[in-house]
Amino acid sequence: FLLRARREGLRDFGACMSPHSAWLILQGIETLPLRMERHMANTEKVVEFLAHHPMVSRVGHPLLPSHPSHALAQKLLRHGARGAGSVFSFDIQGSREQGRAFIESLKIFSHLANVGDCRSLVIHPASTTHFRMSDEALAASGIGPGTIRLSIGLEDPADLIDDLKKALKAAEKASA
Repeated sequence: FLLRARREGLRDFGACMSPHSAWLILQGIETLPLRMERHMANTEKVVEFLAHHPMVSRVGHPLLPSHPSHALAQKLLRHGARGAGSVFSFDIQGSREQGRAFIESLKIFSHLANVGDCRSLVIHPASTTHFRMSDEALAASGIGPGTIRLSIGLEDPADLIDDLKKALKAAEKASA
């Protein structure tokens, strides 16, 4: 393992890291606990909002007692289910077109497949990464036509929730 870690470090950073790169890494490590605290506080509020929205059929985050891994997260994670991370998925009731309308209506969330950024990110697998699959094949993979994946960032949670509200309303209108 140590040889692999050293080899990959040399490959990724070079034989000698630049002072600026080292400084940036140290800055990131020093502020990581504060950023994670904000990620999770924002995630809690967004999960709570989505769990009670009539257009949302499922929220897949261990914060919710209905999640299959809730008890395990409470037992194993240092902060209970609150330590389960800020990346999760949820399902809106509707079609691929409604999922697409949802994504296109968002203003704060960036439409990217990355995760763990300081900015909030969103992706609709049925119209992006898995767009060639039929609805039956999506279902066999555990993805619905309205599955949305979120990575919650550091923005103001009220702004994130407001953005989601507007996008859910746009998705609802897309069904008509």
